Amino acid sequence: MIKKTYIPIFILLALLGCNTENRVGNTKELAQEMKAMQIKRVTDAQLVATVDEWGKQMASVAQKALEKEMVQNPAQAGTLCQNPASLPLIAALDKEYGVTIQLMGPEDVQNPALSAKERELLDAYLYNAENNLPQSDNVQKLNDTLLVYNAPVPAGSQISAECFKNQKVSFAVWRILFDKKMVIRKLDAKKLKK
Repeated sequence: MIKKTYIPIFILLALLGCNTENRVGNTKELAQEMKAMQIKRVTDAQLVATVDEWGKQMASVAQKALEKEMVQNPAQAGTLCQNPASLPLIAALDKEYGVTIQLMGPEDVQNPALSAKERELLDAYLYNAENNLPQSDNVQKLNDTLLVYNAPVPAGSQISAECFKNQKVSFAVWRILFDKKMVIRKLDAKKLKK
């Protein structure tokens, strides 16, 4: 038999246990967390197609944002070329998609911070620019966790002329580095919204 002094404690515990607001509020967060932890099946073809689509859009946005800022603040052009992520729009893309957006030039063909595969690709872009050959965008899988999207900046662009004006050839390439895990999470989040 329960003593009378314990009855108020049981009632209090029962009332606290019935706090449905917290349980309902946490249910959605818990479901999202559990969904994020599930193993997802995304083929390499789906991954490359997604990176290609998003890369095209991001490179276009970055191009327009940098050109606009260079027109408005020509004295800042050198700084903006070295760090396009200092622009709010590009920084927002970096944060939202977990990417790194950079502008590469002729000197990056020898950049030891880049993988050998990326340096070879930049060298091919430079060769095409020097010989007035057509350029196209490209997606490469660097390793098990990283993919890179490259998009050449048009030769007559203000960016090519201003950012790399001391070079023999007008040449610039957008480099967008994607984390495979972030792409899969974003793909899954878009499916949940549909």
